[in-house]
Amino acid sequence: MPKIELSRVHGDFGFEASDENGHIVKMDTSPETGWQNYGVRPMQMLLMGLAGCSAIDVLLILKKQRQEVRDYKMVINGEREAGKEPSLWKDIDIEFHLYGNIEQEKAEKAAELSIEKYCSVSATLEKAGAGIKYKVFVHP
Repeated sequence: MPKIELSRVHGDFGFEASDENGHIVKMDTSPETGWQNYGVRPMQMLLMGLAGCSAIDVLLILKKQRQEVRDYKMVINGEREAGKEPSLWKDIDIEFHLYGNIEQEKAEKAAELSIEKYCSVSATLEKAGAGIKYKVFVHP
């Protein structure tokens, strides 16, 4: 079972979380509750986790299909529920940007498989009620 440890290290709300391998992530709160620009807000970290999870899937799928991916980028925008506590992610829009000698159809299928089948983070967010939409852009 994975183990996460969190310690307050900066002001009132500056935290460092680490995993069992010693990887560290800095976190902070929102500006409304004392943000000091120390780290990522926890809800943003969920979107970062979505990006990482899906990127691994897409790149593995395209590698198996012998597609030549020179570079890769994702842009994720999210909107949270207004006026609710807790305020969950409501709408998430993803842009996949792939660079290289890649067939558009294969890139689209890889993104579909990731978001709709393999990515545990997207499945978790969808079960929490988030709608996830995505577009795939292949750049030569």
